[in-house]
Amino acid sequence: MIETVWLDNPPVNAVNSTITNTLWDALESFADGVNVVVLRGRGERAFSAGADISGFVGGLGEGDRPGGIQPVADLIEQAPVPVVAAIHGYCLGGGLEIALACDFRVATRDAQLGFPEVNLGLLPGGGGTQRAPRLVSPGRARWLTMSGERISAETAGAWGLVEFVVDDLEEGIARYVEPLDRQSPHALREIKRLFHATRDRRDDEREVAAFAACLQSDDGQEGVAAFLEKRTPNWTGR
Repeated sequence: MIETVWLDNPPVNAVNSTITNTLWDALESFADGVNVVVLRGRGERAFSAGADISGFVGGLGEGDRPGGIQPVADLIEQAPVPVVAAIHGYCLGGGLEIALACDFRVATRDAQLGFPEVNLGLLPGGGGTQRAPRLVSPGRARWLTMSGERISAETAGAWGLVEFVVDDLEEGIARYVEPLDRQSPHALREIKRLFHATRDRRDDEREVAAFAACLQSDDGQEGVAAFLEKRTPNWTGR
């Protein structure tokens, strides 16, 4: 099952405590059967145009949850299931930082991406300076954060900031997200865990251990049996 989580703060889905709490609620626990999460921006104008500047004085968090974008971006990154950003319109500042924490990004051709914080005498504080250089070249990451300029989805795709550029977001989700929902939930969790654990340092032993865990799992045994028997596997997620 694919669960869609909406960033909903009209008119441009500026990231405030409502949005961060929505993400916490969605990602702290998952309903049975959720294999993939898609983050989308409500309305026609934006995935998210950035943090709500008025919230900088008091912080972005409420209650006993950590405030700000960085903790919720870390939560997205550490989620056990794949999380995908489906981007249209503006994807700026804190909105882009949320998108960068996802496993991959699908964007429509009208999307505009950037880090405008420097225009306020600030810098990206939700993981932007840390995640962007791991996706694009360090020099391009520096240019994005130092210039404050926006780039098109086509440029973002060429740079590696966005993985897939599409004409229609619904069709893009069907093409690039729905196939994940047909895979073994156990294998997806192992793959995500492995990528996260080895993002900064190669670890062949960890990969071999993850492969063994998949092979010994119920899903792994079912997948091998289904292949040999020429049938569709029946995944249990175990």
